[in-house]
Amino acid sequence: MKNRPIGVFDSGIGGLTVVRSLIDRLPLEHVIYLGDDARFPYGTRETEEVRGFAHEITDYLLGFGVKLVVVACNSATAAALGELQQDYDIPVVGVISPCVRAAMKRSSSGRVGVIGTGLTVRSGSYARELARLDPSVEIFSQQCPEFVEFVERNEVYGERIDAVARGYLEPMVRNGVDTIILGCTHYPLLEDLLLEVVGPGVTLISSAEETAAEVEDILDRLGWLREGDEPGRLYFLTTGDAERASELGRRFLGPELGQATHVDLRAHPDLEFEQS
Repeated sequence: MKNRPIGVFDSGIGGLTVVRSLIDRLPLEHVIYLGDDARFPYGTRETEEVRGFAHEITDYLLGFGVKLVVVACNSATAAALGELQQDYDIPVVGVISPCVRAAMKRSSSGRVGVIGTGLTVRSGSYARELARLDPSVEIFSQQCPEFVEFVERNEVYGERIDAVARGYLEPMVRNGVDTIILGCTHYPLLEDLLLEVVGPGVTLISSAEETAAEVEDILDRLGWLREGDEPGRLYFLTTGDAERASELGRRFLGPELGQATHVDLRAHPDLEFEQS
């Protein structure tokens, strides 16, 4: 198990923020990332449809012998995590619980904001988890459907995105939140802009670092952490346009992401992964 890869998936490039944290935290681990760009975005789709996508992609990643799957997508986590954890005999990690635990540690006022896609916010997953940990917490949720599209267009600065961000976030700030959960793995790519909007009194909580920490803890407890001196390999897969995914991925998260490879989820994986 130690030499098997970690599988990570999202609806687009946003989940690469989780991959970045995994590489930084667990440099010896092999990682296979799959961005379902062909069916992007998930946040505007129905829950049942996204649940089906999540099972299909998890099945595909199992073809590489992955030892753990990270659902690096808030919409897919909200729609399917419970079923995935029941249906597969390897650990499946979502991005919601790690983020919520971090937010509760950081908030001193008990007034927490949650921003996410329509599916994520409508699901109430963050609100339920926050209330479970602390029933007294005050939760302010906001759908931010345009953020993902701005990121996928590489439009992370400028007057248009600034105006949209202020419309979404300023009401939360006026309500006195001191912590805002970035409930979508695309949103950390807007972090500099969002910090300008909310000001120094508000902490932004990203799922990427918290999820990577949870993966490390699970693998350590199971005795599945890869050992040795050789750094792990990264396989970057997309159901969409490989050139576009590669360009955006390298621009945001570094040249080591390399070239993406287009895959067809309906076919058996034709890429070979050598365990070593």
